[in-house]
Amino acid sequence: MDDLFADSAVRGQQLDRRAIERLAGTPQKLVDCDLEAADLSRLYLSDWTFERCSFRKTDLAGATLERTDWQSCRGTFANFTGADFTDATLIACDFNNASLKRACLEGARIERCKLTGADLTDARALHVHFDETLLVNAKVNARFFRKAKLRRIDFSQANLSRCDFREALFDACSLRETILDDARFEGADLRGADIGGVRLQDASRFRGAIISRDQAAQFLSELGLMII
Repeated sequence: MDDLFADSAVRGQQLDRRAIERLAGTPQKLVDCDLEAADLSRLYLSDWTFERCSFRKTDLAGATLERTDWQSCRGTFANFTGADFTDATLIACDFNNASLKRACLEGARIERCKLTGADLTDARALHVHFDETLLVNAKVNARFFRKAKLRRIDFSQANLSRCDFREALFDACSLRETILDDARFEGADLRGADIGGVRLQDASRFRGAIISRDQAAQFLSELGLMII
């Protein structure tokens, strides 16, 4: 394995914790590498780049991942609990059913990613940027969407309890059949959101939000009111 680290990028290798620790010290670029089920918890990997790598069931709990760059990686059921993604970039990654509980996402950019079923409970973030991302059936009961510009985000059936969407802008997003306990939407522009399937008990959550006439009619209809 000594000569595999000679290139500027590590390519097409199966890597475990020991191999990653040997690379530590300077930022590395991994391409098409398999880190499936590896224990990489609490490692310092800031400024690393990962392209088309597999992190399925990999344990990265408590890892320092500041300014990391993730391109087309697969991390189904990966454990990122408490990991630090400050200023990280995640593009076209599949992290379905991954755990990001208590992760720090401050300044992170997440685009064209799949986070279906992911757990972002108590994740911390300011100025996180989400674009064209699936959060279907995810647990996103965190407070980091205030004043956010959300484009093509699918929150369908997600748990959005305690989320702060005040003054957020929704563009081609879905809030269909979401759980909205204690969520806040004052000043949010929901005209670009699908708000179908809203439960009667959640109607008050939208107080102070901006909706279209068509949405208002749909909203009242789903609450059982007849519009004449």
